Amino acid sequence: MHLLVKLSTTLRDHVPDYQPNPGLELSDIPEESTVAQVAAGLNIPAEEIKIVMINGRQCALEDVLRDGDRLALFPAVGGG
Repeated sequence: MHLLVKLSTTLRDHVPDYQPNPGLELSDIPEESTVAQVAAGLNIPAEEIKIVMINGRQCALEDVLRDGDRLALFPAVGGG
């Protein structure tokens, strides 16, 4: 299955040579894979992911992905 993965800020450090634009196009993801499985395959620790978006909608790490999905992962956001 094919996915487009976008990573925000510090999560980009886990994927060598990640380019924010266009993102990371994956084409070898097994059917019925979850967000957590894809993140693990990219060496991104689940505990660092605070927000998951699939096709622009907030989801969970346990959600199953479908062919053609756009996945965006965000770490905790701090500020003051």
